[in-house]
Amino acid sequence: MNLSLRKVALAAGVMLFAGQLMAEPKRPECIAPASPGGGFDLTCKLAQSALVNEKLLTKPMRVTYMPGGVGAVAYNAVVAQRPADAGTLVAWSSGSLLNLAQGKFGRFDETNVRWLAAVGTSYGAIAVKSDSPYKNLDDLVQALKKDPSSVVIGSGGTVGSQDWMQTALIAKAAGINPRDLRYVALEGGGEIATALLGGHIQVGSTDISDSMPHIQSGDMRLLAVFADKRLDEPEMKDIPTAKEQGYDIVWPVVRGFYLGPKVSDEDYAWWKDSFDKLLASDEFAKLRDQRELFPFAMTGQELDTYVKKQVADYKVLAKEFGLIQ
Repeated sequence: MNLSLRKVALAAGVMLFAGQLMAEPKRPECIAPASPGGGFDLTCKLAQSALVNEKLLTKPMRVTYMPGGVGAVAYNAVVAQRPADAGTLVAWSSGSLLNLAQGKFGRFDETNVRWLAAVGTSYGAIAVKSDSPYKNLDDLVQALKKDPSSVVIGSGGTVGSQDWMQTALIAKAAGINPRDLRYVALEGGGEIATALLGGHIQVGSTDISDSMPHIQSGDMRLLAVFADKRLDEPEMKDIPTAKEQGYDIVWPVVRGFYLGPKVSDEDYAWWKDSFDKLLASDEFAKLRDQRELFPFAMTGQELDTYVKKQVADYKVLAKEFGLIQ
């Protein structure tokens, strides 16, 4: 390469490097759209640790909490008030997509944000206190058959939420009208655990990643996990699936992040590239495993396509339960 070509190449490299530096957000923030302690909090803190550990962010990312409507308040705030804020990630889960399918996020739908990354998956689960009289899923079902209103079930969100849907599927399989079940609507996995351990509810419809710290402490048991087969993590291998107990229900809980709708293509590309690097990292895999999440890696257009298909599938399910017309 002659001298003039080298100068051009060097200049182009400097410009590209400068562009990458400019694209890094000045005040990175992750919004967990629920109270502290649940799955959204876990998702944000995973990114908070991993992005700095992998040196993809040079500044720490703060985690803030915006509970309300199991994601609706945060979704509306970002779309309407902070649509171009390139530093703001918002955590989402499969439950967010289910709510979008039912129109629970108000005037906005799944086309109103930029879907960025999916970073892992958990599975739905039915939790009880360690001293609960319900020893397995069938014990619970028999109690519900006898008197559906006798068992107080805590779920993240109201009728139609992901947690509600998990118990509704059990009820349907057992020939019980899901509308007869007695629910307490709570704001995410952290509140479910607090209410369950405090004796305010008898059963928590939640997910396995939220529950594991309480299971390991001996305060909580899982009657079932909604995975296709038993999970092979050492601390999970003894947890029975709903399927093996005669209830053919599988409910993965994918977790990830979105950005506001007017974030620039340059800023979106910076985040996508950062998450692509992160998701390929062995160190990230360790951090994800520590949070009881299983591999599920998807970014960019592939994720956008996945999200829109999931929302369409959830609309079909919501119609089956009479949640939408």
